[in-house]
Amino acid sequence: MPLQNIENLEYLIQNQNLEALNRLAVPVARVQNPSLSFRSCLMLSTHNLKHLAKIPSLNAECIILNLEDGVSSEQKPYALRLCAIALSEHPKLDKKLVVRINALDEGGMEEIVYLNPFMPDAIRIPKIRCVEEVQKALDLIDEGIEVHLSIETKEAWLALSTLVCHSRVKAYYLGVLDLFADLGLSQSLLTPDNPTMQYMLSHFMITARACGVKPVSFVYQEYKNSDGLRNWLELEKTIGLDAKGCITPNQVEDIHEIFGYSESEIKKCRTIVTLFEENADNGITGFVDERYGFIDDPVYKGALAVLKSLL
Repeated sequence: MPLQNIENLEYLIQNQNLEALNRLAVPVARVQNPSLSFRSCLMLSTHNLKHLAKIPSLNAECIILNLEDGVSSEQKPYALRLCAIALSEHPKLDKKLVVRINALDEGGMEEIVYLNPFMPDAIRIPKIRCVEEVQKALDLIDEGIEVHLSIETKEAWLALSTLVCHSRVKAYYLGVLDLFADLGLSQSLLTPDNPTMQYMLSHFMITARACGVKPVSFVYQEYKNSDGLRNWLELEKTIGLDAKGCITPNQVEDIHEIFGYSESEIKKCRTIVTLFEENADNGITGFVDERYGFIDDPVYKGALAVLKSLL
């Protein structure tokens, strides 16, 4: 387990021994995690050995192995090898492992080729601008690996409904800081009560869901401000979002609490599904229940969707 020998890896990095790191990065047969029910997406910079070693104990449901922002150009070659080693050390995991590469024309294409044998559950492409770039990524990425897209340019925003050019495109991540910068908007607008933000989150969620992809809300950078995070989460849940990026385990706990379902909600959905299916067997698809009122096909489908999200 190379990641448990942090001192040895640090020695190789300090001595710029990429060849030795390559020998430690040995592909293994990974069992892909296809689940899209994750609520928390925890960012881990792949040059941080101590963080990579904690992957099995982290409570996040999706881990973003980050090769892009926060990793300097000098660190990127080593971060890529460490990312591959981390994937090899976890051939089966209850967490989804997603690698955020660099932009396609900034080393991302080469990173895809290097990572393909290590089979991350998904590769996340930043700074996408058009469907042609998505297709380029699809052509490069192994067919068994999902493709996730960062929505952080004005061109991607305008093309939201067309970027899903293949069934392997499974998730959108809202990169709100980069998007605001590209639109020339002030970050002072980033408040839960701002109508621009409410519109942006609503449009992002509805368009993504209409396209059949999972929408993931932006990373809240003020990691020590739990109240601020919870304000955003309450708004996002009201809008219909159920997943958010984060940068600390403490944020993960808040996300799971607010984006989770209470036992009473789950019990209600299970009862509705059971009642509807029992009545449907007798040809009745609309009836009144004394506890939950009128139940028909749309109500049944809504309850079923909640239960499926728990899988």
